[in-house]
Amino acid sequence: MTTPMNDLILSVLSEHGRLPVSPESLGESDDLYAAGMTSHASISVMLGLEDAFDVEFPDRMLTREVFSSIASIRAALNELAAAA
Repeated sequence: MTTPMNDLILSVLSEHGRLPVSPESLGESDDLYAAGMTSHASISVMLGLEDAFDVEFPDRMLTREVFSSIASIRAALNELAAAA
């Protein structure tokens, strides 16, 4: 499903995720780590998401699970937006 939020998440993943495959080829709940994203790259993704969405991930969200899939990233961003 293409939405502005998904498009921006995919853009950040393309730029910062260092994935060996195109993020657009992945399903919503596909494991980004299984697709080749490293823990180091996930930090770059987090920083890219913070810039792109003008948010700051609180410490409680700095977990592997939050950045493990497109769906989990979107859920975290939606939670941050709702709290703002």
